[in-house]
Amino acid sequence: MAQIVFAAGAPHAPGLIGLLAAAPSEVRDVVASTYGSLAEAIAGARADVLIVFANDHLTNSRVRAYPDFLIGMAAEHRGPHEWFKPWIGCDDYRVKGAPQVAEALLDGMTRRGIRMFAESGNLKFDDNISVPVHLAKLQDAGVPMVPVLQNCTVPPIPDQHRCYAVGRALGALIRDDLPAGMRVALLGSGGLSHEPGGARYYFIDEAFDRWFLDLVASGDHDRLLRELTLEKMEAAGSGGTAELLAWVVVLGAIGPRPGRSFGYAAHKDFKCGVGAVLWDMDANRRSGGSPGSPGMTA
Repeated sequence: MAQIVFAAGAPHAPGLIGLLAAAPSEVRDVVASTYGSLAEAIAGARADVLIVFANDHLTNSRVRAYPDFLIGMAAEHRGPHEWFKPWIGCDDYRVKGAPQVAEALLDGMTRRGIRMFAESGNLKFDDNISVPVHLAKLQDAGVPMVPVLQNCTVPPIPDQHRCYAVGRALGALIRDDLPAGMRVALLGSGGLSHEPGGARYYFIDEAFDRWFLDLVASGDHDRLLRELTLEKMEAAGSGGTAELLAWVVVLGAIGPRPGRSFGYAAHKDFKCGVGAVLWDMDANRRSGGSPGSPGMTA
């Protein structure tokens, strides 16, 4: 039986790299504390593989043939893609892949009724993978990565219930299909509230962001699934806030448990709020319980 040893959700706004130096000191402190804590936690978890769920920004698939989930199966993941380099402002990176885990993910999710697609070549990464790789120092951590790019943009997108069900299937796959003793880390990359290229491009819904961070840190998944609707996310920022569905996949995999946040900052030049949650993967073991769920089925 493999084990989930790390689970977190974090934003990936491109300005977190290219515009960080010009941000106010209190904003820089939140970014440093947030991603520094995640980097420390990943290192401490001694993970054998990191599976990252992040949205695709219409980069890797055509709109009329758009997969809800696309697994990167390459032996090495490189980025950022050439077109995005000036926009993101980070150095080139290389992260080892985990093709065997990616293959097990594709096969195991299919057997559980979750249709995913896969790409054997290098995917085109923008801020979705590049920002966490850079800020959480994933390149230095040496943990092989499996990126899964999900559809948070092209209607009809999988809603919170479907993403949670996908996460539950993922959790079962990790426990039952991956090699015994394997230590798995999960990261949901995306959000918080933002509206990329829209009429509210510089608008950040701080009230929504704080509400969301408090809710996912509380471990109340019943309330999360009731209240985190597509309509609520669109109201907080059309075309961008729904990236938080990547966090919902991770939450489905780990089940209800408390989390820790690292503060919150809103900086208009980032066009996105900054805040992350690291979930306590030892909570159930300390209490003698097992990972629960709010009754969803895959």
